[in-house]
Amino acid sequence: MNSITIQLQADKLIRMALEEDITSEDVSTNAVMPTNVKGTVDLIAKEDGVIAGMDVYARVFKLLDESMEIEMFCQDGDEVKKGDLMAKVTGDIRVLLSGERVALNYLQRMSGIATYTHSVAELLKGSKVKLLDTRKTTPNMRIFEKYAVRAGGGHNHRYNLSDGVMLKDNHIGAAGGVANAVRMAKEYAPFVRRIEVEVENLDMVKEAVEAGADIIMLDNRSPEDIKKADQLIDGRAETECSGNVTKENIARYIDCGVDYISSGALTHSAPILDISLKHLHPVEQPTV
Repeated sequence: MNSITIQLQADKLIRMALEEDITSEDVSTNAVMPTNVKGTVDLIAKEDGVIAGMDVYARVFKLLDESMEIEMFCQDGDEVKKGDLMAKVTGDIRVLLSGERVALNYLQRMSGIATYTHSVAELLKGSKVKLLDTRKTTPNMRIFEKYAVRAGGGHNHRYNLSDGVMLKDNHIGAAGGVANAVRMAKEYAPFVRRIEVEVENLDMVKEAVEAGADIIMLDNRSPEDIKKADQLIDGRAETECSGNVTKENIARYIDCGVDYISSGALTHSAPILDISLKHLHPVEQPTV
């Protein structure tokens, strides 16, 4: 994650996470470490996986104390093995202790998403299909979770509601039909915005294509239905399939002819990657 994005978008969210964890003071740390003592701690992988969030991890400590020193031995997108030393953080022991949980929460969550995404993306290797995420993200975690998808080899769908036009079933119902919804979107949205339409049957596919939709999303359709829809579209629009797609069933959709497969599971169902801070010790003797 680049430094501009971190400062403008991520910092405020990281601060909120720290403020949630420390509402007045870190009682445990202040009890055992009343003064500034320099120490160091190791970041260690406890299982194999793909890493995402190293800059966010480091930023947690830097926001608490800009003088903290972080030495990294891996970067986002790298594969690590159980037992690998990933980083060392050195500085005020109070900062190491107070920032530990928040830093690990971000890194474990993001690396878990990157690891799961990587395992799914590997199943699509050799095909034309691009793997996409969705907006099914944890509140206030979207910037981190969507970044983690990219680190794992996936691609981002729209970031938020301002990012593109997607006409789903309720939009179509409100507009009075597919053709009318597409027409209204073309009239309202900036010309650079592509229009995607979610369809539920072949009649809606035909209507969306004839109305000039740029992307047709085939939602919760069987592989057989998707193949029929792809033949009907015949290259006049890009195609995406979605709906309960997971690592376990994605292979069913690879040869259906679609350009994209989106999976909410990349963000809402990925387990964390087990990572730990260990071996904290002073590098100088505390003054009495």
